Amino acid sequence: MDREWGSKPGSGGAASSQNEAIDRKERLRRLALETVDLAKDPYFMRNHLGSYECKLCLTLHKNEGNYLAHTQGKSHQTNLARRAAREAKEAPPAPQPLQPQKRKGNVRKSVKIGRPGYRVTKQFEEESKQRSLLFQIEYPEIEFNAKPRHRFMSSYEQRVQSVDKRYQYLLFAAEPYDTIAFRVPSTEIDKTTPNKFFSNWDPDSKMFTLQIYFKTKAPETKKPQPPLQEIVQEFNSLNDLGPANVLSRHTLPDY
Repeated sequence: MDREWGSKPGSGGAASSQNEAIDRKERLRRLALETVDLAKDPYFMRNHLGSYECKLCLTLHKNEGNYLAHTQGKSHQTNLARRAAREAKEAPPAPQPLQPQKRKGNVRKSVKIGRPGYRVTKQFEEESKQRSLLFQIEYPEIEFNAKPRHRFMSSYEQRVQSVDKRYQYLLFAAEPYDTIAFRVPSTEIDKTTPNKFFSNWDPDSKMFTLQIYFKTKAPETKKPQPPLQEIVQEFNSLNDLGPANVLSRHTLPDY
């Protein structure tokens, strides 16, 4: 009995390479019919004869399945890659998006227009014996939706004047004005008592107001005065002082 070598009895002959190619195209055609929408294919065209053409490869096809099988082939895919490369070369370069500049902290660079106008008023409250300062800073050209800022700086932190621990500095800043500073006593600021430390920004008049009160120093306890007899003995030991000087020193109120 005659049979094809390389195949089992009853299974038919072995498929040739041509039959495998035909079977592969058929599978691709069926898969493409289920997944590809020809209405969105820019290279698919139906002519007046009722056949189908590929505008990219300039080929003629009898039905839609044959065209879909062509789109999965090597020639169509090669032409697609060539078309994409040519369009990318001829297309003008796309504008690059602007990248935000990195900022160091909250530092902003803007054109400064000088120092703002200011007014400082010294005050003294009789009831609490506290001294206060009222700062009124004018910012008529301040940036839109911006608010002035203030902070205290120690004498050791600044680098403009020589260090003096008796004073501290009060800074005011608002764009686009220069930062200004006032040297005030280093006495502790009263921030706990109500209405002793407050600030206000008036966007209509463009004026920033800050009032600070300094805490009063606790009265120094006076040392008990030594007996008069000890004072007389102390000063009598000196040759240049007499009893009159001893009496006058004892009666001084600041002793």
